[in-house]
Amino acid sequence: MFFTRAKSTLVEPEQALRGRTSSVLVNPTFHDIFGIPVQKVPEGSEVAYFALGCFWGAEKLFWQTPGVTNTAAGYAGGFTPNPTYEEVCSARTGHTEIVKVSYDPNKVSYEQLLKIFFENHDPTQGMRQGNDVGTQYRSAIYTYDDAQRDVVKRSREIYQNSLHGAGYGDITTEIDEAGPFYYAEDYHQQYLAKNPHGYCNHGFCQVGYDAPAATA
Repeated sequence: MFFTRAKSTLVEPEQALRGRTSSVLVNPTFHDIFGIPVQKVPEGSEVAYFALGCFWGAEKLFWQTPGVTNTAAGYAGGFTPNPTYEEVCSARTGHTEIVKVSYDPNKVSYEQLLKIFFENHDPTQGMRQGNDVGTQYRSAIYTYDDAQRDVVKRSREIYQNSLHGAGYGDITTEIDEAGPFYYAEDYHQQYLAKNPHGYCNHGFCQVGYDAPAATA
């Protein structure tokens, strides 16, 4: 029980692991679906960051989305530079498991990506997602600019009303400006493409997100 409580409490910056100066991802690593380096943002694409529990299933949700041009699994929202997976799982880095999503805004809107984000996990669970317990499983959205932040805040209000109507509690999703994104190890990239029967706890959370007619 003590270990569970410790994993569910965000580490203080001064107590975080020191990390390292170089990435744990060996370059270049090519995307199993798109065939380009996972670090590449294709020309004309914009970037979004979504944390919704284990990044294996989360990444698959987005690479399957028409208009998405690249995805990568990684760590963000914490203090330790270039952490390893084991360090993130120790709850001593402060990071989430997160997906970097590159997308063509002419083919898919940011709000459409938010619909996928909200509908495929329970954003009311705090430092866990289902049976996965720990700070790295918290729900989070990190935004690039004021435009993204405005869309997120509006979308959260819309979805919060739907969740309350269905008997769910308050949304605990962390919303903040995007800071450093650290790529996860190669074996985590497109994990469910490499391991089609691998672990995935994502799916429709039983409450739909109804976007307004006009999107930003």
